[in-house]
Amino acid sequence: MARVVLILCGLWLVGVFALPADGMAAEKKAAEPLADDGSHIQINSPKDGDTVGSTFELKYDFHAGSKAHHAHVYLDGAYQKGFKGTFSGVVPGSHEIKVQAATMDHKLLPATSSIHVDVK
Repeated sequence: MARVVLILCGLWLVGVFALPADGMAAEKKAAEPLADDGSHIQINSPKDGDTVGSTFELKYDFHAGSKAHHAHVYLDGAYQKGFKGTFSGVVPGSHEIKVQAATMDHKLLPATSSIHVDVK
């Protein structure tokens, strides 16, 4: 029993001392966008402040720069994996939609466009 406790304490210490000083610096750094590559994104529809139903289309222009491969779509900060252009079943209320350029390996680039919509 004492041996198990000693091993667990050792593993905990290794984990504590392996973290950066602020405990999350490596995770924050990985989420930071890469340098600007000349990409451009513009959300065309809906417009910022529009009122929409629970199902609506998102239309945007995406001009890829030197590193961009595709765009990521977010609803209230949540990545919409495999997004095909239509939101459905969105709960009533105010929501933020963001489109952000990404590289082939899904690293985020600075090019973004955001709007807010009210779902009735």
